[in-house]
Amino acid sequence: MLLRGTAAIVTGASRGIGKAVALTLAEHGASLVINGTNAELLNDLALQIEELGQKCVIHIGDAARPETAAQAAEAAMEQFGRIDILVNNAGINMRSSTLEMKIEDWQTVLDVNLNGTLFFCKAVLPYMMEQKSGKIVNMSSTTAKSAHRNAAPSYGASKAGVNYLTRHLALEMAANNIYVNAVCPGPIETDMSRQWSDEYRREVTARIPLQKLGTTKHVADAVLFLASSMSDFITGETINVNGGTYMN
Repeated sequence: MLLRGTAAIVTGASRGIGKAVALTLAEHGASLVINGTNAELLNDLALQIEELGQKCVIHIGDAARPETAAQAAEAAMEQFGRIDILVNNAGINMRSSTLEMKIEDWQTVLDVNLNGTLFFCKAVLPYMMEQKSGKIVNMSSTTAKSAHRNAAPSYGASKAGVNYLTRHLALEMAANNIYVNAVCPGPIETDMSRQWSDEYRREVTARIPLQKLGTTKHVADAVLFLASSMSDFITGETINVNGGTYMN
């Protein structure tokens, strides 16, 4: 087990990529605090984690609020006595053109995607600094690196901010043996993508060199790599998991 004896916090864990990440970390030995806003889905996930033999704490709260981050960190410390891994996965997307976009929608997306990431980093870093160790993995997006017509400006801007924050914190925290990286998924098969029309699915798939959508497991495995000792000489990176859609 790559993560035996570690304690992790995963935000936005109730479904999709967040759920896959939480289960993958648990499969490799991590105890977990799972954060989200859907109590029913988090309860179901907690049962799955416990069936894997790992401890799990459910934390209900909006990642866009700083008190949520502080409470989740406190819960991890109270239950496990340490925080080894933080995965900032909570995120939202509100698709619209720039002119059609409401200012309050712009703010909401930035509050969750960028501010929420900052709040959780600020909440766990003092504990990681005391431990002189830690791994932070921020969930970004290929959209942060390359504009395209169907993307929302608020979403791309928020994820570009996540990428910069990742690099900045990696530089600040390197002396404390704290690694900060980001994963940038491309088109991934989720509940949302399964609602696409056949025409739109073909259009999206045609843009991917590998000619297929990724899975939540593909993303979760990238997170596992960055959360484990396998990545002990990697920090400040934004790793694409996108089938070659964007290469840099």
